[in-house]
Amino acid sequence: MTLTEPTTTPAATPAPTALVGGPALPQERRLVTAIPGPRSQELIARKSAAVAAGVGHTLPISVVAAGDGVVVDADGNSLIDLGSGIAVTGVGNSNPRVVAAVAAQLEAFTHTCFTIAPYEGYVAVAEKLNALTPGDHVKRSALFNSGAEAVENAIKIARNFTKKQAVVAFDHAYHGRTNLTMGLTAKNIPYKSGFGPFAPEIYRAPLSYPFRDGGLSGAEAAARAITQIEKQVGAENLAAIIIEPIQGEGGFIVPAQGFLPALAAWARDNDVVFIADEVQTGFARTGAWFASEHEGIVPDLVVTAKGIAGGLPLSAVTGRAEIMDSSMAGGLGGTYGGNPLATAAALATIEAYEEDGLVERAKQIGALLLGRLNALRTADPRIGDVRGRGAMVAIELVDPETGAPDAALTSKIAAYAHANGVILLTCGTYGNVIRFLPPLTISDELLVEGVGVVAEALRGAH
Repeated sequence: MTLTEPTTTPAATPAPTALVGGPALPQERRLVTAIPGPRSQELIARKSAAVAAGVGHTLPISVVAAGDGVVVDADGNSLIDLGSGIAVTGVGNSNPRVVAAVAAQLEAFTHTCFTIAPYEGYVAVAEKLNALTPGDHVKRSALFNSGAEAVENAIKIARNFTKKQAVVAFDHAYHGRTNLTMGLTAKNIPYKSGFGPFAPEIYRAPLSYPFRDGGLSGAEAAARAITQIEKQVGAENLAAIIIEPIQGEGGFIVPAQGFLPALAAWARDNDVVFIADEVQTGFARTGAWFASEHEGIVPDLVVTAKGIAGGLPLSAVTGRAEIMDSSMAGGLGGTYGGNPLATAAALATIEAYEEDGLVERAKQIGALLLGRLNALRTADPRIGDVRGRGAMVAIELVDPETGAPDAALTSKIAAYAHANGVILLTCGTYGNVIRFLPPLTISDELLVEGVGVVAEALRGAH
């Protein structure tokens, strides 16, 4: 078996059919054609002719339906979804609650601009976020469109509140693609190269990376970071520290226990705003509502997006009332921020997390993934590390002799998975991390099958 040979025999290309997303879709991996099939190839050709080259894609398919644990393309192939649109569709694609809520709102009105004529949905989402995010202090929220936009606003709010300018982000961080957030993001290619100059007064500190930082404890890694911040920036100049409680694009790095609490305590003692970027980790993804909860962190500001609205564009900054209220009226907002359709989707999505037991389901997914992947690691020294929490788990692939990152092997594994009907994402500063981000509504059977395809790829890759 070669690394691109499908393990399911292709059949004849079917005629186009009307497909409905959601749980009605058969929950199965099904290969009708090679991937990409002819209809998907047609769309990719159109994309090349019409869409800017800088907008890439991971799989060369044309999606026509998706639901729970599968994505179906125009050729009738059904792929196991281990990516959730990058942690967006935690409640499943086309979740019935979300579909019904958005349809009802669509009948009422689609837009007024909240900063012109307010509506209840925006306020209700803010109330939910104020209640769900860590800490029992008085909070306020502001809604935006994307994770990057929310991060940028969090920095703006922190600077305004503290009357200081410097911001510290961390090695391997990813915070977005706008000018300010590119400066916060660590990885050069593809996120930053050629797009500068970047916003000033952004500094970088070393992260706790247990697999690669020589066995430092969380407290030791925090002391190292704090010393660098004090010596190179100075608390008197520092408006905010921003950090992902578990890094996303940087490689699903889980800091050693004690690292985050030590940073948060230092920030509190030095009048520095502690911002948790929970864009990828938020909303049940890690087996808690927010990843900060795993070590009892209470951030000053929490940034959310991705899993907040079942696939509709929405993001938020939630935080201490005195910080959030420091901006003048009109200082925060935007034409589409907290759009009525997106807020309706968010309320239904949050209801799904609450009513369908998806926080607990994330824990179950994590136990299954960690068990299966650690078993693979025992048998294959190329898997240098298995890490993560809940339904946010990764393997880091390395040269077993040197421990050096093996990006080539990672690419082979991903290509094999894609050819064999599994949506699989890679990440990491060194391009050698495979991440598992399934919808929380995926079945155990599909999850096991998807991991099995990864195991096949590893066995066949040399």
